[in-house]
Amino acid sequence: MFKGSNVALITPFKNNKLDVEAYIKLINFQIINGTNGLVPAGTTGESPTLNHDEHQKVIDLCIQESNGKNPIIAGTGSNSTEEAISLTTHAEKAGASAALIVTPYYNKPTQEGLYQHYKAINDKCGIPILIYNIPGRSVIDMSVDTMARLFELRNIVGVKDATGDLNRVDQQKNKMGNDFIQLTGNDDNALEFNKRGGVGAISVTANIAPKLCSDFQKASKIESNEAKTEAARLDMLLQPIHSSMFIESNPSPVKYAAKLLGLCADDVRLPLVKVTEPTKDLVKKALISANLL
Repeated sequence: MFKGSNVALITPFKNNKLDVEAYIKLINFQIINGTNGLVPAGTTGESPTLNHDEHQKVIDLCIQESNGKNPIIAGTGSNSTEEAISLTTHAEKAGASAALIVTPYYNKPTQEGLYQHYKAINDKCGIPILIYNIPGRSVIDMSVDTMARLFELRNIVGVKDATGDLNRVDQQKNKMGNDFIQLTGNDDNALEFNKRGGVGAISVTANIAPKLCSDFQKASKIESNEAKTEAARLDMLLQPIHSSMFIESNPSPVKYAAKLLGLCADDVRLPLVKVTEPTKDLVKKALISANLL
């Protein structure tokens, strides 16, 4: 159910308020271009600066607009366990297919603290949970052993792995087996990630290149020489876009790209700011190189 190209949806703003019209447009842009799953209110969706009402509305709107066409993996993480439980139980009641829960940032819990955090959420909800392991932003790295312990719980089903360490795919597969869902959080390593046993991505680039990302994911999991060649071609085409999306802090570059494509404004909330002129040039060149502009 959770595989292929899953988009880490941006949250469009207008005058510092949620732009509902643009958000619905983005969701439908994803659906008609073959995106496998939608991920609202994740960190790419600027969840740290959404208030509770906005956070819930972003998830609710995505579920309503998708109307069962796509799995919805709602971002419900927090560095407060109680807050994460609240967001996750809301997402479950709203009809989300799963929850994506980031490792608690800033607090720097131990491995036992990580285990107890996820266990507490697991025990209070009834939907699948994907661990979001992103040491670059959370400062902490969940070990493979801790992940294996969590996989024994009823709702923990997999990981969005943004460690950038491809050896983790092998280690996690060896420890937890093929039933443990592995999605990369790094667009640039998706080809090798899938070769090693991953089943897809939660993608930033998919916001502005959904069909290319979807076609790439499909080709990358077909065992034929023709498909492998196509996956490699699409990966090469996408790499400049992947790189341009992280020249400055995500999601500022992807929001600028979305603006160029007429999808939404490039407004972000402080402490993020719009990208600089040199970054704009690189983003524009990347889109042109992939024939998106």
